[in-house]
Order: sequence, then structure tokens, then C-alpha cells
Amino acid sequence: MKNFVALVLFVSLLYVCDSSNYEQVEHNYEHDLDLGPDGYVMGSIWPKPQQHTKGNGLFSLSPLTFQFQSTGEESDVLSAALKRYKTLTFPDKIPPCNVRYRRDLLALTSLVVNVKEKYAPMSFKMDESYTLNVSSPTSSLIANTTWGALRGLETFSQLVYQNEFGDFRAREAKIFDYPRFHFRGFLIDTSRHYVAVPVILSHIDAMAYGKYNVLHWHIVDDPSFPFVSETFPSLSDTGAYNNVTHIYDPDDVATVIEYGRMRGIRVVPEFDTPGHTQSWVSIKNLLTPCYSGGVPTGTYGPINPTLKSTYTFLKSFFSEIAKRFPDDYIHLGGDEVSFSCWQSNPEIAAWMEKAGFGKNFSLLEQYYEQNLIKIVGDLNKKYIIWQEVIDNQVTVNPDTVVNIWKGGWQAETAKVTAKNLNVVLSSPWYLNYISYGDDWPNYYKVEPTAFTGSSSQKELILGGTTCMWGEWVDGTNLLSRSWPRSLAISERLWSSISTTDISDAQDRLREHRCRYLMRGIPAQNGVQTKYCRYEWPGPV
Repeated sequence: MKNFVALVLFVSLLYVCDSSNYEQVEHNYEHDLDLGPDGYVMGSIWPKPQQHTKGNGLFSLSPLTFQFQSTGEESDVLSAALKRYKTLTFPDKIPPCNVRYRRDLLALTSLVVNVKEKYAPMSFKMDESYTLNVSSPTSSLIANTTWGALRGLETFSQLVYQNEFGDFRAREAKIFDYPRFHFRGFLIDTSRHYVAVPVILSHIDAMAYGKYNVLHWHIVDDPSFPFVSETFPSLSDTGAYNNVTHIYDPDDVATVIEYGRMRGIRVVPEFDTPGHTQSWVSIKNLLTPCYSGGVPTGTYGPINPTLKSTYTFLKSFFSEIAKRFPDDYIHLGGDEVSFSCWQSNPEIAAWMEKAGFGKNFSLLEQYYEQNLIKIVGDLNKKYIIWQEVIDNQVTVNPDTVVNIWKGGWQAETAKVTAKNLNVVLSSPWYLNYISYGDDWPNYYKVEPTAFTGSSSQKELILGGTTCMWGEWVDGTNLLSRSWPRSLAISERLWSSISTTDISDAQDRLREHRCRYLMRGIPAQNGVQTKYCRYEWPGPV
């Protein structure tokens, strides 16, 4: 079988390298534009830049001599990126038999990167702007920060394309670019199905190729607790699907965080409480015992908010989380808290009467959330919460970020921003709901500020989070189901509000999806029955 494959490859190369193709090569060189299959212009950019002025020049590049250089402030992130983008820009996936560098084309020999400011860790409003000037013989990339340089390097790698004869080309261009929204997140769910670390790292790569900047790591939930706590090891010992193979130990977590940092991706963990905590059962007296007819049922509900030991545990646990995850934010969850178990428990009922809450269990939730918010605030962390916390009238800090995920997001966004609270939108961007065909235009058409409210309310929209929940998603399909569909959302969150042309987006999405395949990301087809040179090979 291997000999047969080798023979086929040899014959294919003979065909590609056959001199009869030479005239076709020369004929194509008469054109200033290299066209992909079906006639689209190669070298498009995703997401679309804020300002892109195209020149008339067409340049040739040689992967053997082209150089990435840095003349500004240095950092480990930038040094690694320059090496990484040399490979991403020149993948050399096409047999170079027919390569003929046109003598009439000017050579583009280097990209000079100038970062103006000294390295500073990622933060919510980090500057990701850049200016890219593609010209011969030297192109320039100027950015205030390392993070802007990363985004500019990705754009440059997309502008450089390899035509069907193996030539590397780039067109003259001047680009000034920056994200419309600071928060461009992607949620992965590693509780309902475990996702191995190498797959998470590939997903982070895919996020960087689409200029996402936040990995929302929904790391634990009811089904399992794969996060290994050094303070409370029983959580994963008891709560993980398998406490040897299906866990994220401290080295795993550090690896994900560092891999993200090197690509300008913040890692924001979510530890959802007081509901969605069935896998936390190993902590004594943490969960509420449920009753029926005054008798314990042996089942448990949300975290018990009435015990001092609850807050002693939470303070210790989140102290560890604050040290393990360097980002300024922690997602505290707070969604879908069922009151039924609390209502059934006679000890909680007695506590509520004594506290003056009566039978208003929303007040009990408020009591819990406000204690948790204080704990996290004392750790110098900010927080994100799901919308139910606000819907249930919990008093929150002025800098609270509300993650809107339920239907009717326009009305909810108007209500939350009227309280002068910041919003991250997820509701229209649940990728785990799939359909036959191209559903990405539905995500592309969403406008986060399309709700009734003042201009000051609309300024409170920080961005959005694409969600890929894990009921039917694991390491086998996370990448293929996420990409390229989620690129529609990355462009909506990065590009100008006027970037709405579906036809233009379709051609660019198609080419960018091919880049994903070329870069080792098994992105599914996003445009019906279209050819891509780099078909995903599958297992080798």
C-alpha cells in the first residue's frame, strides 16, 4: 500500500513538473492578479481591517531569503512570534517544480517590526492596534504593544499567498487596524466532555488566526471536576471522570495559560457556583442536602449559602484560583440556580426566617453572591457573571461584567446597560447548535449594539463570547465544529460596523479556511462545494 501511495505521488510530481506546463506558467504571469479557483483574488484578510489601502504593486518573496526583523522593544512573546510566523507565512506545501520568480516583479525581502512600548502583561483594554505597510524591498509593521504586533503579523501572513505554481506573492498595501471590541472570547466546556491539552492548544492557535483574544475556560460543571486543586485535591480525585487521565494538573493549566500568553490570548477560568456544582460533592457540608416530605433524599442541590464553612472554603479555593490564573478576571457563573432544594431543606428555611428573608429565595441567592463577590474582590480580582445574577436583583459592583446568554438578548442588554453595567454578549453565538449547510451568515449578521438604548449604553458593550458547549462536543470535533463558523463572530467583534457584505465575506472565509487546513486545524467546509488545495489529510 505504501509503495502504491509513493508511486502515485511520484507520478503526480512528474505531471506538475512536466515542461509542458511551462507555457501555462508564463501565460499566467502576464496577469497582475493571482486568482484562486473560481476566480477570487488571493491574499485576502480575515477579519477585515479597519482601513486597507491597496496599491498597484505586486511583489515576489523567497522563503529562503526573506527575513522578519525587530527594531523596537523586545520580548519573549515577540521573539517567538517572529519565528512562528516565518513558518506560517511560508508553509511550502506546494511542490516547487514550476516556481519561476518573475524578473519584472520587485522583491519583498523583509518585514521590520517596531514595537514602541516595553512589554506589559495582557489586560482587558490592551492596545492591539497596528500599522502595516507592505512595500518593496522592506515592509514595516509598527505597533504600540507586543499584542498589536501579533495581530499585525497574522495579517501579514495572510497577505502573503502562494499561487498554484508555488510562487509566494504579496500586494502593495497600507493597513491601519484595531479591534472594534476589546473582549473577543471563545468558551470551551471541559466538564461535560474532557478535552485533552494538545487539542486546547490547537484551539488557541485557531483563535489567534482569527484574532480572538480571550479563552473562556468553562473548566468544571455538574458532570465532572477535571481541575486539580492543590488546596483541595479531593475535588478532582472524586469529581473527575478519571482522576488520572481526565484531569488538568497544575502543569497542564500553566501550559494552557502560557501558550495563550505567547499568542495574545487571555485565559479566563469559570468556576460556576452556587449551581452547577454536583461534582464538588467531596467537600463536606458544601452542597445543600435535598429533602422530600421532611426526609433527606440522599441527593444534593446548589452550594449551601447559610453555613460559615461555605465561605471559609470559597475564600481558600478562590485564593488558589487567583494565584493559578493571572488574568484580572474570573468568571463566577451564577446561572440556572434551582431554588427547589433550598426550599425543601428545613435548616435553610429556619435560617432564612431568622435572617428576615422569609421565603424569598432570591434574597438567599443575593446573600451568597454578595459574599462571593467580596471574597473575589478582596483577592484583587474582577469578575464576570451570567445574566441571572442581575435578573435576580443581586447588588453587584459597578465594574461587574454581565454575560448575556438567554433568548431576547436585545431587551436584556437594554435592561443591563440601563443599570450602567458592562456587557459581554453570547446569546446569538452558540455554535454547539448546528444545522446542515452554512449557518455562519446568521452569526455574521448579528450586531451587538442593535438594541434600544442611548449611545452611552451601547458603549458598555465590551464585546462577545462565542460558546461551544460540550454536551455533544469533545476532542474529536471541537476544532472542526468551531472553525470556520466562529470566524463570522471574530470579524463581527473586530471589524467596522459597516463590514456586512456576505458575498465578500464568503470569498475571504473560504481562503482563510484553507489556511486553517494548511496550518493543521481541521476546519470543516464553510462554503458549499468549493475546492481547497489543502484538504485535511486525517490520521497518518
